[in-house]
Amino acid sequence: QVQLVESGGGMVQAGGSLRLSCAASGRTFSGYVMAWFRQAPGKERAFVASITWSGGRTYYLGSVKGRFTISRDNPKDTVYLQMNSLKSEDTAVYYCAAGLCSGYGCGDFTDYEYWGQGTQVTVSS
Repeated sequence: QVQLVESGGGMVQAGGSLRLSCAASGRTFSGYVMAWFRQAPGKERAFVASITWSGGRTYYLGSVKGRFTISRDNPKDTVYLQMNSLKSEDTAVYYCAAGLCSGYGCGDFTDYEYWGQGTQVTVSS
């Protein structure tokens, strides 16, 4: 059974930092692109960042570029999202995703086959 389990969410003040983790299990994710999406109340799920299997290429939503960093530890089958200088508009449920995507950025939710259950991030102003 394939599982992606997110952790690290919580409540933080604006300007603060959080580090999200996503642990994958149930199969090998060799070759898989890993990504983070987020969904705010009343809004559609939106791409935040993705990283290729080698870690050599990363892509970001424009509004998080320079503040968020995605990384992965393949031996541990874990992907991370370091979030700094958080803003109230970053408040959302954050989801981890895995997919065999070969396109540029892989920014569409249909690019991903596996999803985690989500972790809440709340930024207070």
